[in-house]
Amino acid sequence: MSVTAMIAVKETSMTIDTIGTAAVAPPLASAQKDASRKKAAPKGQKGTKGGKPKAAAPTKKAPATKVGRSPKNGAKAQESAAPRAGTKAAMVVAMLLRQNGATLVDVMKQTGWKKHTCRGFMVSARKLEGYAFESYKSARGEHTYRMSRQS
Repeated sequence: MSVTAMIAVKETSMTIDTIGTAAVAPPLASAQKDASRKKAAPKGQKGTKGGKPKAAAPTKKAPATKVGRSPKNGAKAQESAAPRAGTKAAMVVAMLLRQNGATLVDVMKQTGWKKHTCRGFMVSARKLEGYAFESYKSARGEHTYRMSRQS
């Protein structure tokens, strides 16, 4: 090993033995130096840290009950069954209430929805109170949906 290599080795915090031919690494630190004394103790009860114990987690309150709700009567349920005026859902319901109903393609063009969205709406439209829902194949072979008000 040349003298410049030995100087470079010395600058990188490695020691050189007395002969000057081999570099030796510094001794390792003790592995038990940083070990905790109470490994089995719970986190909040370790005595070596000296900090305050953690506060207990806040308990959950019971959910608040809704005040001022009256049970739905028949007339109120039929009013709330229809979608809000001016929405796409109201537009589709109006299309379905026509005598010939509406095809999936008609609904897609009118609303800008994709096919799966239209089908999903049809499923929810079946659940509207006060309406009878019907789906059938027209004479042209198109799948048509129709709704009618129940009396």
